[in-house]
Amino acid sequence: MDETTDNADAVSIQPHTHAAAVAPTDVDLVARVRANDESAFEELFNRHRRRVALIAGRFFRQREQIEEIVQETFTKAYFALPDFSNTQEASFAAWLARISFNSCYDELRRMKRRPESLAEGISEEEAAWLKGRLRADGAGDDIEAAIVSRDLAGKLLARLSPEDRTVLVMMDVEGMSVNEIAEMKDWSASKVKVRAHRARASLRRALGKFL
Repeated sequence: MDETTDNADAVSIQPHTHAAAVAPTDVDLVARVRANDESAFEELFNRHRRRVALIAGRFFRQREQIEEIVQETFTKAYFALPDFSNTQEASFAAWLARISFNSCYDELRRMKRRPESLAEGISEEEAAWLKGRLRADGAGDDIEAAIVSRDLAGKLLARLSPEDRTVLVMMDVEGMSVNEIAEMKDWSASKVKVRAHRARASLRRALGKFL
């Protein structure tokens, strides 16, 4: 009888042990942060910092700049947590990505006002590569997508306005849809399309200066 009781107790413990092993969701962690659990925000930071750094790396080359964007993004997110709705359609990751892109955009605008942040020149080798790529691919609308995926993208994109650069990175590098960009930027879908068209035209003009 005692043996049967012991076995029953062991079985009853198993579901509880399994439940305790399940990792908390982002929403669970947000709730814990709101309840003044600082360790929960640290877990959110560790869980999403790589994605935020990847977004920052789309815009900036220097490690220090990327780290600053990561810190700025999570600082903004921490103080904006009361505005994050647990019932909203967008996930915490998408909400955080929006803050990341806005942080990058703000830094681009600040850089435009600094004389020392002038764009780097394109080397003869890079110009030759671009010419060869244009001859191979033609001058179609997709050439920009091929260009922004290369290492010299930063030099070309640095010559665009922060708005144009942000849209091109979102669309051609991140592969985001028009609707996704519209939701993230609080724009209409038609405005996204117009802005993307203008951004590509600006990129062509920037290319023309080196070819």
